[in-house]
Amino acid sequence: MPISPRFKKLFFWVVPIWTLVQCEVQPSNGGLFLPEGFKAVVVVDSIEERVRHMAVTDEGILYGKLRNSNDKGGIVVLQDKNNDGRADVIEKFGAYRSLQKWSYSTAMRIYNGYLYFSSELVIYRYKLKPGTLIPEGEMEIVLTDDHEHGKHEHIGKPIAFDNKGHMYVPFGAPSNACQNPKRTPGAPGMDPCPQLEDHGGVWRFDANKLGQTQKDGYKYASGIRSVVAMDWNSEDDNLYIVMHGRDDLLRLFPNIYSGWESALLPSEEFIKVTQGSNFGWPYCYYDQMQEKKVLAPEYGGDGKIVGRCKDFDDPIMGFPGHWAPNDLVFYDGDKLPKRYKNGAFIAFHGSTNRAPYPQSGYFVGFVPFKDGKPSGDWEVFADGFAGVDPIVSVKDAEYRPMGIAFGADDSMYISDSVKGRIWKIVFEGDKDNFGREQLAEMEKRKLLSHLRTPDEIKDNLIAGKYTGGEKIYYTYCSTCHQQDGRGATGRFPPLTGTEWVTGDKERLINIVLKGMEGSMEVNGEVYNGVMPQHSFLSDEEVAHVLTYIRTNFGNDAGEVKAEEVKRLRSSL
Repeated sequence: MPISPRFKKLFFWVVPIWTLVQCEVQPSNGGLFLPEGFKAVVVVDSIEERVRHMAVTDEGILYGKLRNSNDKGGIVVLQDKNNDGRADVIEKFGAYRSLQKWSYSTAMRIYNGYLYFSSELVIYRYKLKPGTLIPEGEMEIVLTDDHEHGKHEHIGKPIAFDNKGHMYVPFGAPSNACQNPKRTPGAPGMDPCPQLEDHGGVWRFDANKLGQTQKDGYKYASGIRSVVAMDWNSEDDNLYIVMHGRDDLLRLFPNIYSGWESALLPSEEFIKVTQGSNFGWPYCYYDQMQEKKVLAPEYGGDGKIVGRCKDFDDPIMGFPGHWAPNDLVFYDGDKLPKRYKNGAFIAFHGSTNRAPYPQSGYFVGFVPFKDGKPSGDWEVFADGFAGVDPIVSVKDAEYRPMGIAFGADDSMYISDSVKGRIWKIVFEGDKDNFGREQLAEMEKRKLLSHLRTPDEIKDNLIAGKYTGGEKIYYTYCSTCHQQDGRGATGRFPPLTGTEWVTGDKERLINIVLKGMEGSMEVNGEVYNGVMPQHSFLSDEEVAHVLTYIRTNFGNDAGEVKAEEVKRLRSSL
């Protein structure tokens, strides 16, 4: 039947519009920028509990550790039955025996036929059975963090296994730089730092023994502040970590550091961890711009002095500060181009505390290796997660890369912690003719504001703009709660639309004066960040900043008076 001219005209307009809509809904490579020859597909668009680390069986079954465990489970399992890259089966299982509603989970590893995973305090495992999605046996407890203090900052429990039956687990430092009181401007660090006895290091355990606690392990290395990204490199038979560096150089020592220095320093250290190594936390940090380890200000440093730091181990590479390395995987397959063989893929979750400069990171990087050490500079492997540039506040980012896993067919999986999206990446190019030309476009991405070194003047987002309570907020609060007050998912709560801010003034004042540690629920979401005490602020400063918070960010609550702060301070 012939098509009428009117229908042809309608078809002429509708098809291009529908094509544009389709491009918005299903962007190329799931919105990612990848080197030439790589392709990505979205395995699953979102998982409510959000996905942390992942592992893939030889059968191609993908297991993801959910950040939030509830009565539905703590693990998600996904299966692609028709080989189109997308999950056809999505099920959840593995609720912890305590049936915790929330947790700060981290690890997901397959070792010796078992699926290992962790909450913030416990490492569990299930026996895997070929041909089944959900393990049929009981959940077993491998290791329990039995310290009386319970949860604290840097509590994550990633896992690595060597080739001799050992399991490696970090016990993160319960502070930023061993100050007492913690995170207090100008306060010295405890010397020697007593936290190093049971924290700030990596312990080695028997991978096949159940019911262990820290005392059953061997202290393998020390001076390591916070670990989420860790892997065993089978090529040189060594443990590697990309460490989270310390925070708050400007807030704690404004007489020494500028906002620009605080945004870039200290380095996120890529370290080769050998038995007995010590990387100097809390006494030292690595400055990637000077390419040396320097004395921390809590121990008399000024950003230049080396002092005792000459006696500690250096990293093999230093990344810019606050990029938040959250996974490390060494690739040992054969189907990707040769340059990736035995190299390190690193998921940089992205900064939260680079204010007053744009946030940075939010990409998956790659470091080529040869003979057990980096053979070149870091590269951008996958970018575009945030969806915006510049990233002014954390919640501007649509996605944040979290976990990396490789399947037996060398397919690469990347998880996101904001919505629980998972991508599958495959190589479809010519691996024998892959090199600098195919990487050229990715190298250009280093010029974007979320990857380049910020200009000290031009990229300062708040230079000279604020006074009074607003200035106090941007000096002491915005690095965590962000410039727009929206916070950072899972770590720092928002300041808008919550009774914690607009409700009981006495409770709010006491939180500022005394601080708060441990999990708290705000607007239905649990946050695990630490609110340090700010009693060093005067009564007037506390009143000014709380009045600013209660009358901004969409809030419309009454002012806080200095007399109210003074009265509560006197009762502490």
